[in-house]
Amino acid sequence: MPICPPSSDSSSPPGLGGRTLIFHGLALGAAAAAAAAAAYLYRRPGGFRSRAVGIIPARFASSRFEGKPLAPILGKPMIQRTWERVMLASSLDHVGSERCCEALQKLNKHYDIVVNIQGDEPLIEPEIIDGVVMALQRAPDAVFSTAVTALKPEDASDTNRVKCVLDNQGYAIYFSRGLLPFNKSGKVNPQFPYLLHLGIAGFDSKFLKIYPELPPTPLQLEEDLEQLKVLENGYRMKVIKVDHDAHGVDAPEDVEKIEALMRARNIL
Repeated sequence: MPICPPSSDSSSPPGLGGRTLIFHGLALGAAAAAAAAAAYLYRRPGGFRSRAVGIIPARFASSRFEGKPLAPILGKPMIQRTWERVMLASSLDHVGSERCCEALQKLNKHYDIVVNIQGDEPLIEPEIIDGVVMALQRAPDAVFSTAVTALKPEDASDTNRVKCVLDNQGYAIYFSRGLLPFNKSGKVNPQFPYLLHLGIAGFDSKFLKIYPELPPTPLQLEEDLEQLKVLENGYRMKVIKVDHDAHGVDAPEDVEKIEALMRARNIL
């Protein structure tokens, strides 16, 4: 879940109809750019953390899937498919594609919450995005929010499936690539409700500005999980539980599975 890697040169193409969308390190074709550049902006009554922006990082150079953001899914680039789902969320005032920190710096408007949405989740549920935003609005002591769902038994030993444990109030205790918790028998307990972390993150915008300045932490480096840097530095993270199958595109062979699911759900 990359948050703010070292910055590099980027450009901000004009939006459509006075709206703007920020891109970094990705050249889209005309059709994809036209669709992805439309940003949705509206105002709601003021309140605690009332304004939210959604950011969809798009990395062209993926080690397992070169050019993944532009991979066609039922005739549309994957980044466009994800953007279309994100636009259905009612809690976002703006949607962009950029590294989170850089996007926040370039936007001329103030936002209280920044939601990082993985560009390889073309079936992301807009209700999950709204839930992550609402979690931060309702938890003033948290600077980060995310989502978990039930872990499938066959994913218990998959290190690409990040597990999570929570306290009784719904705050994150720990994340791990290994099975969490791990009992003394060393076997999966079919009766235990293991949790799978979903690749979405909401940040308090003030915290996001200081996050890159926090030094790497031992657990973060050992697990290779950036969210652990938040916990190790003593910040609180609110987590919502959702009923959702994780359908990310990690490799080229995943595209066919996603297309089959979209046809079944009549998402065309």
